[in-house]
Amino acid sequence: MTLDSTLSRLRLTRRQWEVLSALSSGPLAPAKLRDVLRPFTSADGGDAQERDMAALVRRRLVFLLDGRLTLAEAGFALHSEASGLVETTRRELTAGIGADEYGIAVSVLERMCHNADRLTTR
Repeated sequence: MTLDSTLSRLRLTRRQWEVLSALSSGPLAPAKLRDVLRPFTSADGGDAQERDMAALVRRRLVFLLDGRLTLAEAGFALHSEASGLVETTRRELTAGIGADEYGIAVSVLERMCHNADRLTTR
């Protein structure tokens, strides 16, 4: 079971999950949210991110208040539900992997992503 399939059970994309997670700590200006989500933005860039944000607004999970994006009560509830499912999936995916091994794997993947970004900006 992957994170994508876990989230799809709640009709969420990974990018939408990242939005809910970012806003669960408090409201953010749209520009600040874009900065926070930049590491999760793929080559399709802002168009997909805008579609995902619009879907969250249509579902009344996120709204704009005083120029900042904010989670609605339903958004907080969905984030809480998704958090439980995501944690279960992560625990299952990392079964038998020590914290040090996990840290090394994440570090290597981060460097690979950085290298991939560098190669695409040539």
